[in-house]
This record gives sequence, C-alpha cells and structure tokens, in this order.
Amino acid sequence: MASPRRIGAPDAKNRVVLLDAAEQLLLEEGYAAVTSRRVAEKAGLKPQLVHYYFRTMEDLFLAVFHRRAEEGLAVLPTALQSAQPLWALWRFSTSPVATRLTMEFMGLANHRKALRAEIVYYAERFREEQRRAIADALRRYGYDTSDVPPVVWTVFATSVSQALIVERELGIDTGHAETFEFCERWLRRLEGDPLPLPDLGDAVRGRVGEVQAR
Repeated sequence: MASPRRIGAPDAKNRVVLLDAAEQLLLEEGYAAVTSRRVAEKAGLKPQLVHYYFRTMEDLFLAVFHRRAEEGLAVLPTALQSAQPLWALWRFSTSPVATRLTMEFMGLANHRKALRAEIVYYAERFREEQRRAIADALRRYGYDTSDVPPVVWTVFATSVSQALIVERELGIDTGHAETFEFCERWLRRLEGDPLPLPDLGDAVRGRVGEVQAR
C-alpha cells in the first residue's frame, strides 16, 4: 500500500510565498488565471512546489481564503471596540482590495462546494460580530433602531461595497461618489469626523488604509 504523499509544512516560507502569489493573481487577473503554473511563476518557484504544499488547487484556494478570513476575524473586534465603531465597520466593509477578493472567491465558489461552505461559515461569523457592534453603538448614541434594525445596516454596508466594486470593474461610476458621501454624512452625524485608524496589523492595515486614502 502506497504511503500518503508528503505535504509541506504549513508555516514554511515557500508556502507563504505561494499564497501571496495566488492572492495577487486573484486580484490582478481573477480566479480563472490562478493555475499551478501561473502561481509558481508569480512566486518565482518551481511548479512542482505548488502541489508539494497543496494537494489540489482547491486546497490552495481554501488556504488563501482561510488566511484572509482569519486575519479579518482577528482584527474586527479591535476595530469595532474603537472610539468610532461605525466608522471602523464602514472602512472594514468598503475596503476595495478585501471586497475584490471576496467577489473573486464568490465567483469561484460557484464551481467549488468546499469553498462555498467556508464563505458561508465566515460570512455568518462576520455578520454577527458586526450586528452586535452596530447595535451597541446605536444604543449608546440613543439612535432608535425600531425602523432599521442593526443587521440591516450591516448588510447595507457590505452590499454597497460589493455593488460598487462590480460596477467599477465594468467602468461604471455614476452615483458612486454621491453614495459614499450620503453614507459618510450619516456617520459624521453620529461619530464626527473619522479618527486615524487603530493598529490593525500590517496585512489588514494596507487593505483598510486604502479606503482612507481614497
């Protein structure tokens, strides 16, 4: 009986390089461009190494998604416990890079059931964390949530980001600036002008910071 094929260590440097390369390709060219050959080429490694660290391409996609999702869950509580939780949620939900990655994974999930299950699992965890933070913040500000429940604000923030990313990819930008202005005017009424971001870690700071620089 043949012994199981050896898989590289999860914390190996080359594995991290391959994950970074796959993520870059997802952002730059979309999930259809992410093949073992292209990932290895992007990483500057031999193609055989892709399957040394990942048994299948689905395992690679799952690893890329899982890494980013866990990073997000790690920094979200810090952001939502800041002095301006609603601004933190808005920045988190409208990060262009993070949203673009999410959209690519959602497209890919149509073909890979394991990835779809992971997306659902993490999306529900994110939404519950966000719903709880919004409810606490609005209650603290004395805002009546009987007309618009906190979970609706959570869905709204996420949906705005996703819709705008899709339209930008198509070359549509009509109404985008006005939408952001409307949302941020409402945030300023509750929390004032946005303060500098808290320290969210190098990996996530870059993504969220991109929104602040927009």
